[in-house]
Amino acid sequence: MLFQTLGVSAAEGQTSSAEKRSFTTVEWTELIPADDLDALLNPPQAIADIEDGSWEDQISQQVQNSLAAASDGAYQQALVSTRVVADMDGRAIRIPGFVVPLEFNDDQAVTQFFLVPYFGACIHVPPPPPNQIILVNYPQGMAFQGIQDPLWISGMLRASIQHNDVATAAYVMDMAQFETYTE
Repeated sequence: MLFQTLGVSAAEGQTSSAEKRSFTTVEWTELIPADDLDALLNPPQAIADIEDGSWEDQISQQVQNSLAAASDGAYQQALVSTRVVADMDGRAIRIPGFVVPLEFNDDQAVTQFFLVPYFGACIHVPPPPPNQIILVNYPQGMAFQGIQDPLWISGMLRASIQHNDVATAAYVMDMAQFETYTE
């Protein structure tokens, strides 16, 4: 679930295939340092044993976090990691994700948002790890269709920790272009 990719749709900002080639398509897992990724992919046994939809799956996140902290410090640290992959800093990338709108202009177009790897992130507590959240700036604004629609975004990725009331992002992007998500 942590690494599923979907997103938001938009009619504006469509690009030609020639323009797409200037950006390297990346996966969300490429934004996580290897040891953090390993910790997330190998949760403590107490968490791995919880069946989806069971009573234990419904207990508060604070209790789950306490269990994780008690049983595996590396896993707990990876859940809140702001560590980034240094080689990603300054790269022109294209990545799919979901939009969590933060700021709108006078025309109600989204000008700043978090891009996250899965639907519902930042709406439900806790948000993804900061190194799985990109703060995206798009001053001209884009029409917002909904949080359930996938979107590809392209731009220059920078490693920079940004705090917001909703979540903390470890990456920032000034978006150059966007398009409706397709596989």
